[in-house]
Amino acid sequence: MSRITAVTNDTASPEQQALFNAIQAQLGIVPNFLKVLANSPAALRAFLGLHGIVAEGSLDPQTRERIALALAQENACEYCLSAHTAIGREAGLTNDEMDANRAGTSRDARAAAAVAFARALADNMGDVTNAELLAIHSAGYSDAEIVEIITHVGMNILTNILGRASRVEIDFPKVELKQAA
Repeated sequence: MSRITAVTNDTASPEQQALFNAIQAQLGIVPNFLKVLANSPAALRAFLGLHGIVAEGSLDPQTRERIALALAQENACEYCLSAHTAIGREAGLTNDEMDANRAGTSRDARAAAAVAFARALADNMGDVTNAELLAIHSAGYSDAEIVEIITHVGMNILTNILGRASRVEIDFPKVELKQAA
């Protein structure tokens, strides 16, 4: 059970209901995570705005999901791992690829560099080395794409923290975290 109350259609203010209607129209559902975030309509609007902006960027949906999977596993957020496994499947990622992402890499060399860089950013609070920046550039990522990776890392850290703090009820097919070896 969630430690932070999820806003429901019955308890939603007119502003929250309008946000839910927009989410429902776009996604077909209102995930429980967004119902928890809706406790602060300002926070929900900010998240939806940032999410919409980064989706317009040059990173492909598969790479965005690879990053989300790597960070959800690294940050032990079962809700985010479950959600992004379902979304990753829709984006065309295979189970083998998602397993690689959760381990901090990819079967695609270019994407592996993005996942490794994302993990380095998260692990070091952004204090990446010159070698890590050189590696991401050498993999063919532009400065714009690197900034987008950084933005995705920040957004995923936010969602991982909220998912863990709230212990939001998982409303996707549940995926268990892998235990460290």
